[in-house]
Amino acid sequence: MLRRLVARALPVLLVASVLAPVSARGSGSEKPKPFALIFGTVWDPDGHPLYAVKVKIRRAEDKPGKVRWELYSNHTGEFAQRVPAGTADYIVWADVKGYKLASGKQLKPGSEVAVHIDDDEREDIGLHLDWI
Repeated sequence: MLRRLVARALPVLLVASVLAPVSARGSGSEKPKPFALIFGTVWDPDGHPLYAVKVKIRRAEDKPGKVRWELYSNHTGEFAQRVPAGTADYIVWADVKGYKLASGKQLKPGSEVAVHIDDDEREDIGLHLDWI
């Protein structure tokens, strides 16, 4: 009885798994929105990448306290944020408030980095922090 059930269900599951991705794509008339990418690495003063540092991004024309995007650096110190394609300027900085190193040393933010985007491009930057 169980063999019959499995034998009947297997072809149905196989067909469903093959057809599901096709139907999930939709009609194909929808194009993904273009985007630009701000990609960077957070570095300590000794040149080592830092994990879990909060990175903040705002448009240059926004008030200094207004944050549009907030993300964290990964295990290799890297971060990436999609921003709308088109001409725009952004300010990127690291927020180390409450950030603790295992060594006990304390960090302070480095300089903010200005990023200019022209279209749907990728801009690579580095955020270099300082010791207190």
